[in-house]
Amino acid sequence: MTWKPLRGFRDILPPDAAHRAWITATIRSVAERAGFEEVETPSVESLELLQVKSGEGIVEETFSFRDKGGREVTLVPENTPSVARLLASRAKAEPLPVKWVAFSKLWRYEEPQAGRTREFSQCSLDIFGVPGVEAELELLATSAAIFEELGVGGEVVFRVNDRRLAQGLGMALGGRDPERLLRVLDRREKLSPEAFGQELGEAGLDEGARARLFGLLDAVSAERSNRDALSRLREETASWGLGEEALAGLGSLERLFALGVESGLEVSWRFDPLLARGLAYYTGTVFEAYDRRGELRALFGGGRYDRLIELFGGGPVPACGLAIGDLTVELLLRRAGLWPSSRTGPQAYVAVASPELRPRSLVLVRRLRRAGFSVEHDLMDRPLGRQMKEAARREARTVILLAPDELSRGDVILRNMQSGQQEAVPFASVEDRLPRPPAAPGEGVEGPAPGGG
Repeated sequence: MTWKPLRGFRDILPPDAAHRAWITATIRSVAERAGFEEVETPSVESLELLQVKSGEGIVEETFSFRDKGGREVTLVPENTPSVARLLASRAKAEPLPVKWVAFSKLWRYEEPQAGRTREFSQCSLDIFGVPGVEAELELLATSAAIFEELGVGGEVVFRVNDRRLAQGLGMALGGRDPERLLRVLDRREKLSPEAFGQELGEAGLDEGARARLFGLLDAVSAERSNRDALSRLREETASWGLGEEALAGLGSLERLFALGVESGLEVSWRFDPLLARGLAYYTGTVFEAYDRRGELRALFGGGRYDRLIELFGGGPVPACGLAIGDLTVELLLRRAGLWPSSRTGPQAYVAVASPELRPRSLVLVRRLRRAGFSVEHDLMDRPLGRQMKEAARREARTVILLAPDELSRGDVILRNMQSGQQEAVPFASVEDRLPRPPAAPGEGVEGPAPGGG
């Protein structure tokens, strides 16, 4: 029998695993520089924790089961409930604001497709205790810096709205069920124009209301700037009778976009008056990131969830967060040519001309590794010719050969595997003659090197 991963799961081999680790390290570096502190939460939680946040329907999307103690538990499908639970338990001990970053492996029982598997990794960024749009600005600025450092900053556009505004527009036009209306708006990218119009009708918007809504969208999208678009929306809807919540959402967006202009971030933002995000716990600003070509699923999603901490027994703590998935980021980097097509070979391969020199080679290998070089050596007691073939197979940049005559003079031979040139150098200073470690993936391509400042 041939064994393979379950449907929706995958093995990750070299060089992909190393490049994914580089992505995580890049995100971690940017988040730390922005003041986010890292937390870790369990991979298994009480199923009730998910039901408190998302309702009974979440069970269909989880890998849930009874543990040996008879408890209903689940593999965690998203990190927000766990982080909210953690903050609620420490709300009185943590001085606000709190900025947390978490890296998690997650599981959802969904239909696998491009950019979606049943097991995936995600980074979440959350800010607690900031009631104003400064939290949203910080999250959008940090995520923009992440994509810039990955080398794809120019490939990403951020869509921004306020859930209260989206709901208010629909209700002012005759919507009968606010939650159903928001679900329809959240699905619009997946529907044809005809199907979207039909579902809006089922949510209470008659043909005239739909025409007014689509006319508003055309007018707003024709404006040259986001702030002009917001002003146009305010003018066009002055007679619609938008409720206080919708007007509060509009005012919040106006403040956020004004800060975005002042900080230079707004150039990559797009005001989208129908962006709602389907999760019911969002209470204000919502945002998503997409590739500019519109070929991929969302790179991340998030928004403000001011009432969630209270659901888990904490006090009223304003909160805002986002989650970046690994799969669409990987697809974006592959498309941009920033994904390795082959293994990255070691910087040096230490070979010996005779077995009695192996103890000296082990000393050199350890010394070079401690100096920061990636170094391989023979583990199979092979003759020199086989060692050289192995160095070439592993794509080593340099072979360091220990031979009796050279060592008797205190030297080793350095052979450049690309040019074939070789030279004798002192054993005591080999590291001074080796090229320094190469740049991390993405360095020199549309942005600074990962980890650079």
